[in-house]
Amino acid sequence: MQFGQFVIICGHYGCGKTNFALNLAVDAVKRGEKVTLVDLDLVNPYFRSSDYEDLLHQHGISLIAPVFAHSNLDLPALPARLQSIFAMPDQTVILDVGGDDAGATALGGLSAKIREHGAYQMLYLVNRYRALTTQSEQAVELLGEIERASRLRATAVVNNSHLQQQTASRDILEALPYGRQVAQQLGLPLAATTAPVALAQELQGQVENLYPVTRYVRPVWETDGQDAQPGKGGAV
Repeated sequence: MQFGQFVIICGHYGCGKTNFALNLAVDAVKRGEKVTLVDLDLVNPYFRSSDYEDLLHQHGISLIAPVFAHSNLDLPALPARLQSIFAMPDQTVILDVGGDDAGATALGGLSAKIREHGAYQMLYLVNRYRALTTQSEQAVELLGEIERASRLRATAVVNNSHLQQQTASRDILEALPYGRQVAQQLGLPLAATTAPVALAQELQGQVENLYPVTRYVRPVWETDGQDAQPGKGGAV
């Protein structure tokens, strides 16, 4: 998938925002783009984009993380360097936003400048298998809360339904109607349906706008090395 300068990733806690943001960033670099990834998750002290600094460095991706990231302090603050994203016309800036309306509040502080810079993409990730968003109506209601807190509007839906390492092809296929319903009820395009790279060939032709994703974000108890590069662990 290709987007403009600002790409915002939002959604419910645990829907897979960080893993998706990492995939977007790595894929953009492979296309020859310069990328900065902004970790805007000031609420959840675990499973942040900033936990994968080594992976980002390997791919030449710049990281802007909350102050106190990688520490035992639980009161992170926005870094002064964050304002530099508005002086990067040659870069793709991906913002990994914290879950729900509480996490989107930090984005609200940047909303005016983002709008001033013209078009942006705000991708709303949904996961049918995540508690509190199992019904399309729940997902629609949640986005309303995120939009009010962020003062920005979603531009597309991404169906990121998965069951972490247990995800099978049937799980992706069974969640297709859910993703379409959410997009239809919101009046937004369904930009993509994700699937683990190991299932991509099997699902080819069955899933419209299929986007294969590598599982960079993994539970700490997984040690098989399957399909991902090491990070500090966490939920997908």
